Amino acid sequence: MTNKLIRFEGLLVLIAGTYMYFASGYHWLAYALLLLAPDLSILGYAISKKAGARIYNAVHTITTPLLLLLAGFVFSIDVLLMLGFIWIAHIGMDRMAGYGLKYESDFKETHIQRI
Repeated sequence: MTNKLIRFEGLLVLIAGTYMYFASGYHWLAYALLLLAPDLSILGYAISKKAGARIYNAVHTITTPLLLLLAGFVFSIDVLLMLGFIWIAHIGMDRMAGYGLKYESDFKETHIQRI
C-alpha cells in the first residue's frame, strides 16, 4: 500500500510541476531538454556508492527545487521558476516510476523499494 501511495503522490507531483510550468507560459523545448537532467547525478556512482547515493539524493529531494521556486517568486526570476517546476516534475516522475532516494549500500536499495 505504501509503495502505491508514494507512486500516486509522484504522479500528482509530476502533474502539478508540469501544469505550473506550462501555465506560466514557458516553452516546451526547455522542458523536454531539462526534464531528465537531474539524472546526471547518477554519475556520482563513478566515484563510489557512498558519493553516488549522497549526490543522487541531494538532487532528488524536493527541498532544492522548492527553494528555487521561492526565490523565483520573491525576486521575479523566471529562470528559477522554470528550473524549479521542471525539477519538481522530474522528482514526481521518478517517484511515480518507483525510483526513490538511494541508500549507500547499493544503488538498487531505495526508500520505496528494491529495484
